[in-house]
Amino acid sequence: MKILAVVLGILILGAAAAWLKLRGPDIPYAELEAKYASEASHFVDLPGGFHVHYRDEGNPNGPWLLLLHGFGDSYTSWEGWVRELKPRFHIISLDFPGHGLTRAPQGYQLSGAGLADFVDAFATKLTLPKFAVAGNSMGGGVAWQLAVRHPERLDALILVDAAGFANEKPPAAVPLAFKILQYPIGRAILRNIDNRPLIAEGLKIDVYDKSLITPALVDRWAEFQRAPGHRAILLDINFGAQTAATADVLGAIKAPTLVLHGASDVLIEPASAQKFAAAIPGAKLILYNQVGHLPQIEIPQRSADDAAAFLDEALVHP
Repeated sequence: MKILAVVLGILILGAAAAWLKLRGPDIPYAELEAKYASEASHFVDLPGGFHVHYRDEGNPNGPWLLLLHGFGDSYTSWEGWVRELKPRFHIISLDFPGHGLTRAPQGYQLSGAGLADFVDAFATKLTLPKFAVAGNSMGGGVAWQLAVRHPERLDALILVDAAGFANEKPPAAVPLAFKILQYPIGRAILRNIDNRPLIAEGLKIDVYDKSLITPALVDRWAEFQRAPGHRAILLDINFGAQTAATADVLGAIKAPTLVLHGASDVLIEPASAQKFAAAIPGAKLILYNQVGHLPQIEIPQRSADDAAAFLDEALVHP
């Protein structure tokens, strides 16, 4: 019995030590804002309890461009595009609820349609004129749903490895975090730990060139996800709700459309890009070889140049 008690004690101490090492308490918004907000940062309150962070940058006299990030990401995903495009465009990059520095009400659940309405409410609050919108991954799903639900908002639409269609075959690689999310106990664990290792593993699956996933990038993702309430929102997502695209729905889009997609994307297969291009009238498709799920991070200059060339044509000759 004494031996059993000793063994049990060792196991309890080991579990406690592991928990202390892995646990990741919330990081207060004030601390995150002090570290990440800049002179380009602004905050606005929307009905329903949203306190929204966005950045307003670029040419105040240029065409308006709204940038929408993907799941678990933030406005920082577009820093390369902002750097390339700000001499010519008036750029707004915002944080979705449960992401970056945006605060959301308890119990909020992410969905493409809901986020499209959130963007519409944001545009109403800021009295934005018509704008072009570009979205990556989940943000791409929001962008095309915005074009469907609120077509009067848009001058042009850019989909970057956009969510919308289910993959025809299982992804070549699935981040471990996504696998854990399938189980209630996994979600419960992820709510309370520092997810840096899982974030690093997932991001390296996202991109073709793994060296792009630096410790600083992983730290930023992890710290934003530890904002109060963020992990609860992220862990309650229904990924099936992000695959609501059909040819009939997309066929109603009137905005000039550019579809950009990494040919090496293992999360959303390139066939999805071809489906978007085929379904949206007049859409143009560009596939990038040796690029994964995040072209705006992997090839910021090239993808931004393609976006600018498209917008020049679309906005001058709609």
